[in-house]
Amino acid sequence: MRVIGLDVSRTFAEIAYLNEGRVGAGGRVELSHAALERFAKSLRKSDHVVLEATGNTAAITTALKQHVARIVVANPLQVRLIAEARVKTDKIDAAVLAQLYASGFLPEVWIADERTQALRRQVARRAQIVRQRTRLKNEIHSVLATHLIPRCTATDLFGKRGRAWLAEQPLPLDERIAVEQRLRELDRLGEDLAVIDRLLGQAVLEDQQLKRLLTITGVNATIAISLLAAIGEINRFPSARKLVSYFGLNPRVHQSGLQPAQHGHISKFGRSHARAMLVEAAWAASKAPGPLRSFFLRIRARRGLQIAAVATARKLATIVWYVLTDREDYSWARPSLVAMKERGLQLQSGFPAKRGQKGMAAAYSVKELRDRERAIVENAERAYTRLVSRWRQNGPRKRTAAS
Repeated sequence: MRVIGLDVSRTFAEIAYLNEGRVGAGGRVELSHAALERFAKSLRKSDHVVLEATGNTAAITTALKQHVARIVVANPLQVRLIAEARVKTDKIDAAVLAQLYASGFLPEVWIADERTQALRRQVARRAQIVRQRTRLKNEIHSVLATHLIPRCTATDLFGKRGRAWLAEQPLPLDERIAVEQRLRELDRLGEDLAVIDRLLGQAVLEDQQLKRLLTITGVNATIAISLLAAIGEINRFPSARKLVSYFGLNPRVHQSGLQPAQHGHISKFGRSHARAMLVEAAWAASKAPGPLRSFFLRIRARRGLQIAAVATARKLATIVWYVLTDREDYSWARPSLVAMKERGLQLQSGFPAKRGQKGMAAAYSVKELRDRERAIVENAERAYTRLVSRWRQNGPRKRTAAS
């Protein structure tokens, strides 16, 4: 078996061959479709190709995977920790990748399928548009604060009533022109956001995993799609702790010698957007009745608001793992609320609105049914509160002297 290491840059990749324990330089290959096709034809069916995860890794993998036995994508952060060297060149990096793989020390990265990659690209574009819209809104709020304009009387400054109020405010001519420019840009980005939401909804509308995620308290369609794109195949996580670590919600731990372990803040390694989505879901769950709200309030009383939100996000990640692995809905789901979420996803996907007709989400409009479902989860919240109230808070263990 021959191992081929590729050190990938923006325009070319340095090649290193490892064959029968000997490392040899293989030159460079230009990162274009034609050059990669020529390079792929020179490879053997038994070759294993190793490269680090970069922005163009997916395209390189697609061009080479039909010509070799296996393509391995390495985690660049972990490779750097393992093989940090004083002398660093592209040739050395390519050889190190091949040697680490041959010795079994290469930290690999899961290669997502085409559907998951497409979802991740769309989710990333959506997040970028949301950030741009937030920036524009903050700039408009800054203009109003600069000129001592009081808070808007409307609930939404950028809605119909809010914009009418904004047009009446005494702003200098240049500032008014700047505000109008930002509003036009905001409308354009809103149209782009609606297109991406429709494409995302159509891609996952019939996905059973997404429907199970929607049963979790605090998880809406946007959060569920972001989690699906980040997770990919749930089977690659053997335990809930692995998924929590993948989202960067696991605490840092430092332990040396006989000293007790010290737990710090969360690691924040992994997919940051999915972690932010879980924290957003945690804030929503903290306001909805159910065991998750009781958990949030218990942590908030001991550790404060922010730590409670992160702890609830970690709890949600654990629930996500069990829901997807066991292929079961969340135990304390409210059926009418879940039906409303699914109907909202259909409308987002471009389904026609049926005004005046009873649809799948009509039950949520019935107050008696809505109150009955709410009472069930409130009972579950009280049961959880009674359960944890019996727990005895243990302090740090006392170390006994050696005999």
